[in-house]
Amino acid sequence: MSPSARTEVSASTATPRGRLVAAALASDHRRQVAGIPTALLKAGDGPPVVFLQGEFGPVWWRVIPDLLATHRVIAPDLPGLGASELPAGRFDRDIVLAWLEDLVEQTCTQPPVLVGKGPGGAIAARFAARRGDHLAGLVLVDSLGLAPFRPPPGLALTFLRVLLRPSEQNLERGFRNYCFVDLDGARRDMGETYQAMVDYAVECFRTPRVRTATRRLARAFGSPIAPTELERISIPTSLIWGRHDVGVPVAVAQAASNRYNWPLHVIEDARDDPALEQPAAFLDALRTTLTGSRTGPATEPDGPDRTAT
Repeated sequence: MSPSARTEVSASTATPRGRLVAAALASDHRRQVAGIPTALLKAGDGPPVVFLQGEFGPVWWRVIPDLLATHRVIAPDLPGLGASELPAGRFDRDIVLAWLEDLVEQTCTQPPVLVGKGPGGAIAARFAARRGDHLAGLVLVDSLGLAPFRPPPGLALTFLRVLLRPSEQNLERGFRNYCFVDLDGARRDMGETYQAMVDYAVECFRTPRVRTATRRLARAFGSPIAPTELERISIPTSLIWGRHDVGVPVAVAQAASNRYNWPLHVIEDARDDPALEQPAAFLDALRTTLTGSRTGPATEPDGPDRTAT
């Protein structure tokens, strides 16, 4: 790749994104991935871990630093989200999966563990079913795609309000009611970086490109994945779920765990983003997968032997 196509961007703490990148102890890069100008965070050395999500790569800032002593971490912005550009021409499922394949080939010297949250989980699962030979493992975190997505009306309206009228007030209303068990406690724990996260999220939602990408990704990956496709996933796979997820309840993860024999780690005192709300418990659960340990399928939603605390 030519030098002009691969660029490290200075993580200026004068910008919300820069403050998040600095908190993650990572460097911010731009490169062409499957022809799409893509932003991504990179840091660390060792076996690679690739994080996918439906917001932006720096959203993993609370867990990346603890992995850097043992792993190489790559956290891209999905096409059209964060600082990544929309694909030229059509934008559908095949384009995104081709983008992910090229991303793995460009950034990983060996098959990575792929961690996908929310829409990123649906992308990760479909990729693992088709190109599992590119991966060492799969972790689905409060993921879409395992069942029909039927959010409560209040959650759907709150998300729509954020898309149509992005503001700190509307975003925090969603955080308090649907994303965090204890928003005030999480805000205290995150300190000043919490505000950088909010500011960057509002900045992104105010960008027409991001709103377009959010809608198109929802159409491409919001539907449930056929069980026959999920059964083709042959690499070690585990589930990490917030106990109090409102949009995709833990019962969805329980059913998938039982059906596909995927270990389930339930994070207490968390909703749909345990890596942000309970980073220590999330890291404990993630390391179980990264070290290759399997505990078998969960049998009871409240079973303490499969709950990370």
